[in-house]
Amino acid sequence: MAMKYVGIDLGTTNSAICSFDGENVRLYKSPEQNDVTPSALFFDKRGNKYIGTRAYNNAAKDPSRAATIFKRFMGTDTLIKIAGLAQPLTPEDCSSEILKALFSYLPEELRDVEVGTVITVPAAFNQMQKDATIAAAEMAGIGKVALLQEPVAAVMSVMRVRKKDGVFLIYDLGGGTLDVAIAESTGGRVSLLAHGGVAMCGGRDFDLLIFNNVVKPWLRSKFNLPSDFAIDPRFNVLNKMGILASERAKIELSQKADTVITMAETEINVKDLDGEDIYFDIEFSAEKLNGLMEDKIKESVAATREALEKVQLSPQDVDSIVFVGGPTQYKPLRDKVAFEMGIEASTEVNPMTAVSEGAALFAESIDWSAENRTRKESRGSVSTGSLSDLSFNFIARTTNPKAKIVAKLGDAEISGAEFQIDNLDTGWSSGRIPLKNGAAFDLPLGKMGDNNFRVFVFDGAGRPQKIANDRILIARTTASVDAIPASKSVGIESLTKIGGSTELVYLVKEGDSLPKKGREVFAATESLRAGSPKALVFKIWEGEIPDPVSDNRLIATFEVRGSDFSDGVIAAGARLLCDYEILDSGNILLKVSVPSIGSDFQSGRNFYSRQREEISSTTAERDISEKAQAVMDRIDEISLVIDDPRLTDAKEKLSLAQASLADSANPEESKRAMDDIQEAKKLLSQAKNDNLSIIRMAEIDQLVENFDSWARKDAKPTEIQAFENAVKMAKRDIEKTNGDFESSLRQMGAKISIILWRQPDFLIGRFQWLSSHPQLFNDPVEYARLVKIGNEGMRTDNMDVLRKTCWELMDIQIKKVSDDDISAVVNIVRGS
Repeated sequence: MAMKYVGIDLGTTNSAICSFDGENVRLYKSPEQNDVTPSALFFDKRGNKYIGTRAYNNAAKDPSRAATIFKRFMGTDTLIKIAGLAQPLTPEDCSSEILKALFSYLPEELRDVEVGTVITVPAAFNQMQKDATIAAAEMAGIGKVALLQEPVAAVMSVMRVRKKDGVFLIYDLGGGTLDVAIAESTGGRVSLLAHGGVAMCGGRDFDLLIFNNVVKPWLRSKFNLPSDFAIDPRFNVLNKMGILASERAKIELSQKADTVITMAETEINVKDLDGEDIYFDIEFSAEKLNGLMEDKIKESVAATREALEKVQLSPQDVDSIVFVGGPTQYKPLRDKVAFEMGIEASTEVNPMTAVSEGAALFAESIDWSAENRTRKESRGSVSTGSLSDLSFNFIARTTNPKAKIVAKLGDAEISGAEFQIDNLDTGWSSGRIPLKNGAAFDLPLGKMGDNNFRVFVFDGAGRPQKIANDRILIARTTASVDAIPASKSVGIESLTKIGGSTELVYLVKEGDSLPKKGREVFAATESLRAGSPKALVFKIWEGEIPDPVSDNRLIATFEVRGSDFSDGVIAAGARLLCDYEILDSGNILLKVSVPSIGSDFQSGRNFYSRQREEISSTTAERDISEKAQAVMDRIDEISLVIDDPRLTDAKEKLSLAQASLADSANPEESKRAMDDIQEAKKLLSQAKNDNLSIIRMAEIDQLVENFDSWARKDAKPTEIQAFENAVKMAKRDIEKTNGDFESSLRQMGAKISIILWRQPDFLIGRFQWLSSHPQLFNDPVEYARLVKIGNEGMRTDNMDVLRKTCWELMDIQIKKVSDDDISAVVNIVRGS
């Protein structure tokens, strides 16, 4: 039986499943006969598990027993605690339950055949989020799985119904994310020109806007509630019910201009501080909703314009905006986006199921026998094994109703020979055609999906010839995607030179066509012996911030460890051949070959990332506060030198992140805050890059001032000359981007430091600071011992003892890990 194909839209709020048999797409409804299934789990007091609609309806009434919105935490260490369960659930656990439920909708006859399943992910998902999605599929017991970016799936769905050529724009607004894709179709073939979006922009955010700006103020005016009831565990049910009522009202406004946010006391079952039963009865209108949504819509329009700008298109170049996703069923939203963009709106696909339908269509284009789930070849060839090396080349996949086939002969042609091609499905026959090198014929494709043909060959006397391969399979497809652009730039961190600064060696840049393969060559900067606990470190970053590299988003780390090989030494300077493949989904595969020891190391063994810890529920408040303040301090410092509006925008992003500290118990707000901090870093980098010479000159001037104020009076003539030479080198390197400037700046700082460490006042001040901050040290006994020695050195005026004590204290001081960094240090340099 032929292989069948399944597409799953694993959504933030709703999920859907479809199948494709090569000809027809079929949607499988939930047990309640809905097109989509809520992405929700609920466990009752008896331990029974519910998935989908029933779980969603119960989640607000007893949120301690429910799991929702977990897609937003895929690839992080956020745990979902469920009352009555011995162990908390991971986002992968929850997603696997949704996948199992969706697969149970498939009919028995489909589950009995070989199935290839495509699961969609947002274009903004990083390596760890994609890996987590694959892990969820494995936990669900789904066999052959591939991932696909949601915008690509939406484009495939549009192409199934779209009849005309041209450029169109996909505006896919789901429950959690906005994905934007620019596509161009020509004769059924489509190329994605660019895509973009907003990671935390979706229907869920609109629900929260209604709750925070309408429901909460109304509750405070009507009932006696604590000022912080939104984060008070006693009112957790009230908050969940308020968000549910907000969502219901939002959906109702898709059909009418006015509604009431309503819920009875018996449904909420929560009392205020005076013992009064709480209810909702709040007048609400589309006009008010439009006002609340305005900023988010502006943000989405800005992201849409940015996607167009990437490929230098204007709105006049685009035929229509195709709206996908549940929130786009709200007509005022569609009208607003279309008006702001100046592009005609289109609703040619079902916004709720388009992504799952497109995923099923795309599943047919995948070669499921390939380990990396590459796409099927668009061209095919069969060798007959007879008659002068006869073979046939043909178009194996096409959207057209015909496919060309060409005969290829060896050196000698056979006089009078002929060939014939019959369609095994329809009975059509080409009749006999003279067999010559280059003989071509258009085969009519009688149906969508697989078309089976058989080739016959006759010699000059008309006798049929036995041939080894006589079958040809040509697929007529609904649509064919030629190019899928990478949504993010991804690179490996490398030293520019031994002892130099770091840079990103890009494997793929945003907009590059996927899939992509290539090789980068590095060299080890230190030796690694077999069995050693040390490792050669390959850090993978997402983003295009040149300096510092750590301002990008760390998405994975791959290590070649000493324990990974049993014999030999990877010497310092040894070549490291890094072969990489970026799949259609954006997933990264690495293989590092070390010719000097004859070994290969695959990334599948230990691909991991600190990204899993970035929004830990246990450290969220501290992480957000520290990271936001660190970036704010850098902005304040650079603002003394340059005046750039992007610095103001960055500060606003950081203010939003810091404001979320009031709700740090909510991992959703923590994730939003971390995204705001990342955006602030991008704005800071852009401002720095456009004013680099000014900033660098200011850095030089500051170090010169420090030298004149603190070090010159105690410096030897040779040290003054060396410092001034370093200043000249820094000024010479001010325009360079290869790390030379940073190296010159470090030399200036090092020369100042050497002089300062000779000064008694500096030593005493440094020791007094260290001895007054015991919280910076993990070992209180060793800390106390060194402080005692240092105090004795001060009492006896022994500066050598005091200097040595300061250094030892600094050695045992808790080292603060830099933002988005991990303990492993990069020890590879770009080679050739």
